[in-house]
Amino acid sequence: MNEKVLEENNIESADSASPRAPKLDNLGRAYATGRRKTSVSRVWLKHGSNKISVNGKSSKDYFKRKIYSTILEEPLFKTDYLDKLEVFATVSGGGLSGQAGALRHGISRALVNFDPSLRKKLKKAGFLTRDARKVERKKFGKHKARRSPQFSKR
Repeated sequence: MNEKVLEENNIESADSASPRAPKLDNLGRAYATGRRKTSVSRVWLKHGSNKISVNGKSSKDYFKRKIYSTILEEPLFKTDYLDKLEVFATVSGGGLSGQAGALRHGISRALVNFDPSLRKKLKKAGFLTRDARKVERKKFGKHKARRSPQFSKR
């Protein structure tokens, strides 16, 4: 039944769909943008050794705490591309935690552009989802976003 409907509407089924082609520039690099809190990262991936460069510095020098380096290496580690790709990234805005999250998001999206077959694995791990949480703004009449002045009955 479904095949007849697909044929009538000239729609290919999901099984017969050809795999997507990688999106690479003339230098053989994949590009993507990642965001987290107020941080924005631009990421380029290309074949090479295990080298991650952030704003012209190595990731170990830019992120002094090991947890931040671990966060941005997660997508490469999960897809077994840690030793096969070079990462060039620029990041701006926010603090180190937001920047590390933005880089992880950007690396994940660039990996999908580099090798579209990785999309399912990265999506399942939650790396392609943009974390929409931001700092809530301060409201007037309050000390902070939600903290009210102390109430006095008398």
